[in-house]
Amino acid sequence: MLNYILHNDHANPRIAVSQAKPDDAPAVMALLVGAARWLQSKGSAQWSALLSGDDHHDVVGHIAAGELFLFKDGDALAGIVLLMQTPKQWDLDLWGPDGHEPNVYLHRLAINREHAGQGLGTDIVRWAETGISFPGKRTMRLDCIASNPKLNDFYRGLGYAYKGTSPSGFCLYEKPLARD
Repeated sequence: MLNYILHNDHANPRIAVSQAKPDDAPAVMALLVGAARWLQSKGSAQWSALLSGDDHHDVVGHIAAGELFLFKDGDALAGIVLLMQTPKQWDLDLWGPDGHEPNVYLHRLAINREHAGQGLGTDIVRWAETGISFPGKRTMRLDCIASNPKLNDFYRGLGYAYKGTSPSGFCLYEKPLARD
């Protein structure tokens, strides 16, 4: 189970944060499929495997590990994010085999389209940086597809330092965390 200290159970005054439970998996998958459809409508193949039912990112496993967080507006699922203290093979492939101990990995930030354009993505990332902390972790790492300049600008605008682009076409970013 994820070892963390919760500092704030809200991402903003309207959006409550909680750790996902197994019975949240269908709603999480629906949100991710909706995000994949929206990306497809914008000409992106990002997350397209979800459209054929392929969840190779293992939502259920991340929920069981305590790594998936829900952002709710009342009863409505407004967004999600994965926060991982242990890198998966994906992270090892992108960042190399060493130096992972002090890092938290942010993945699968997704917003329900009904809540898009309201700054929720920023609120979720800021919450991940300050609303929760992980003992011994000093840096937040993330990656995003290089072919999406708007997404890359989003992370740079939040103070994430560009650390390079992987041969597979993903930009790597990291940012020091204020808390342990």
